[in-house]
Amino acid sequence: MSFFSKIFAKIFPSAHAAEVVAAAPAPAPASAGAPAAPAAPAAPPPIPLGDVAPILDAMPGAKALNWRTSIVDLLKLLGLDSGLAARKELAGELLYSGNDEPGSAAWNIWLHKQVMRSIAANGGALPPELRD
Repeated sequence: MSFFSKIFAKIFPSAHAAEVVAAAPAPAPASAGAPAAPAAPAAPPPIPLGDVAPILDAMPGAKALNWRTSIVDLLKLLGLDSGLAARKELAGELLYSGNDEPGSAAWNIWLHKQVMRSIAANGGALPPELRD
């Protein structure tokens, strides 16, 4: 199970986490003379799962954590590893390609936004301030 699937399963335990897609993989470039690789299958359409913010706000310890803007606090709230190695794994799944130092404020902000966007892309309802 991918790290993002673990996040999704903690928020929506009844959802089928194996079907969750964090980011579409980039197609491999075809080499000269070789047939192009088949396109990856399209992600399944999102299933409306409910409002994410009230679910997270109702979790034990939510009031003491800033999960709305902090990826570390979000992972702590969900009972997942929030260490740098775990966040690097998650950034890899979400196809991070920027130049920010892993663990830096800009990197963590990007990671949080991508997690929220991926939750929304998979059927979780989020207010605009959490998606954008």
